[in-house]
Amino acid sequence: MEQKLNVLTLGVRDLDASRRFFVDGLGWKPHLDVPGEVIFLQVGHGLLLSLWDREAMAAEAGEFYRGGDPMPITLGHNVDSEDEVTAVLDRATAAGGSIIAPATRRDWGGVSGYFADPDGFRWEVVHNPGLAFSPDGTITIAPPPE
Repeated sequence: MEQKLNVLTLGVRDLDASRRFFVDGLGWKPHLDVPGEVIFLQVGHGLLLSLWDREAMAAEAGEFYRGGDPMPITLGHNVDSEDEVTAVLDRATAAGGSIIAPATRRDWGGVSGYFADPDGFRWEVVHNPGLAFSPDGTITIAPPPE
């Protein structure tokens, strides 16, 4: 198996609420939108975020975590500046998300904060000065300052 990921699928409770949050609120553009079924959003070079009705997902892929706690995963959204971290957190709040942690300077030299989308998935908004993405998708990671 090749070391790659092409589609990240989130099972959502209410596809219309997810559309309002991601498309209307955050301004993301659907790559494919099948009302009542699935929304595909291209979020990177060769990478789709799929928002799929949770019940349809379980019917096809089998039962999944149903506990009361948030899923043990965060989704990272890297930005170009510290000020942009706060701006994105503000936009997510205006779109109906909930701030989990405000923008905070971190020991590793960057700034990050977290919001939860309407299904409770945690999104980290981060400015990491040691992380760079080239146009061809190559990632460079510098060690954190000592």
